[in-house]
Amino acid sequence: MLRSFALLTALAVASVSQAAITYDDDVTPDVIFGSGNLNGGYTIDRDNGVEIGLRGKLRHNAAGAPENTFNSNGDGTYTFKSGVAPTQSYPTAEWSFEWAINTDYEGTTGTKLDDLTYELSITGPGVAPVAFDPINDINPGNGMLLWDHSMGDNLTGNGAGIEAADAIEYATNIADLNVAQQSWKPHWIVPGFNPELNGEYTISLTASDLLGQVASSTIVINAVPEPGSIALMGLAGLFGSAVYLRRRWA
Repeated sequence: MLRSFALLTALAVASVSQAAITYDDDVTPDVIFGSGNLNGGYTIDRDNGVEIGLRGKLRHNAAGAPENTFNSNGDGTYTFKSGVAPTQSYPTAEWSFEWAINTDYEGTTGTKLDDLTYELSITGPGVAPVAFDPINDINPGNGMLLWDHSMGDNLTGNGAGIEAADAIEYATNIADLNVAQQSWKPHWIVPGFNPELNGEYTISLTASDLLGQVASSTIVINAVPEPGSIALMGLAGLFGSAVYLRRRWA
């Protein structure tokens, strides 16, 4: 009887501690990179006092300009057109992905960015899987512990994040602050990225402490051809079938 009670208690505690993923949600405290970027559209995991958010975004519309358009399907998937973005050159896609980390979103733990380790991973059509720590790893772009992330705390307002001027300031910021956010075009991060390929790009961001994973979010970017291209592909298939049948029965 006591053993059964202990088991039920353990299951109840586990169910409470296991946070549910939320969709089309706002990150805490706000979107802090650039005042023109609005909150919302994030796929978020909040667990163990840590908040991890990911979203897709329309980076280049028909005029080549960014929009606060996220094309969320409400289930952690986001759909954008494949192909080179309007007014842009290869290999720029029309979409970008944006991530947000808050290591103390409730303001109760005092956990700072450098108290945890992270893994951001990307898989997709035609590319080798990519995985790295976007906070603690050396930035391959400059060979130093210096990224141009926007950072702040739970009081930082929209667009008011700070960026480090050098590696020393960066190390200080991740030791003192609990919020980091970034927006990346896929070809900046994924070697060999080809925007003209159709398929699914799976993007995951995980935060861990010495005991293991504490929070994780995953999204899928669906890169699909324009409706006109799909129709042409269908007509081509029908035409090919007609030719085949004609040859077969001729």
